[in-house]
Amino acid sequence: MSTPVWDPEQYLRFGDERTRPLRDLLARVPALAHEPAATILDIGCGPGNSTAVLRERWPAARITGVDNSAEMLATARAEGEPTADYLLADARAYDPAPAAPDLIVSNAALQWIGFAPERGAGPEAGGPRGEGGHLGLLSRWAAALRPGGVLAFQVPGNFDAPSHTLLAGLRRAPRWRAALGEGAARAGVHEPGAYLAALAGAGCSADVWETTYSTLLPGPDPVLEWVKGTALRPVLTRLADPVERAALLAEYGALLREAYPAGPYGTVFPFRRIFAVAVKRWPTTGPG
Repeated sequence: MSTPVWDPEQYLRFGDERTRPLRDLLARVPALAHEPAATILDIGCGPGNSTAVLRERWPAARITGVDNSAEMLATARAEGEPTADYLLADARAYDPAPAAPDLIVSNAALQWIGFAPERGAGPEAGGPRGEGGHLGLLSRWAAALRPGGVLAFQVPGNFDAPSHTLLAGLRRAPRWRAALGEGAARAGVHEPGAYLAALAGAGCSADVWETTYSTLLPGPDPVLEWVKGTALRPVLTRLADPVERAALLAEYGALLREAYPAGPYGTVFPFRRIFAVAVKRWPTTGPG
């Protein structure tokens, strides 16, 4: 399975829109036990836009951003939150326990973790891939928290939207199946109830909810430009030939224009997000 090559500049073209769900998520995070000197991990920090928001809320905290993309981390250090520490690591292998974090945040990253392309229901069906998806990772992260610590994350829940189902259909089409049908990284998430159950089983009191944002995107082909920064990255990584890339983008762009017609004020783009805030329970002590 190929790893997507990320483009920080493309991702940040819609930086405000991508950061809004994080702000809504953090609004429900309670005060941390060790404020102001809390230890915070931003796992899947990308170009540092999420890390900068964390710094706004906790200006004196020790914040570490973790990501597996050197390109994203370079942008994070230069333009995101330069006072944070950054670590190049794969979230699936990274062990947060030595940091003894008060807060672990993951902003739109878990959907890429733990979903094997050859097994399970596809993201075009809205289902997770692989054995248990990333639920086991959440349990490990919760175990790493200090008592009273918080695990907060948000993921896209729009894998059954046209932006994703149309792309899945193209990957299965005769012209693209050999290059894109298998092997490229794919994303997927669970439904809210699965996250609630997993977090409760990990010893947390959890609040899980969902929101559908209706965003007005400006300019020509704005939905295509949006997915170029996220869902389309694995496809663009696989298509090294610029002629083939241009052909796929033209075909996909035409489908997106039909699915998301432009209006007089821009293109309405609905996208669903799933949120969770979990607080690790304090250990119980017996009498005496």
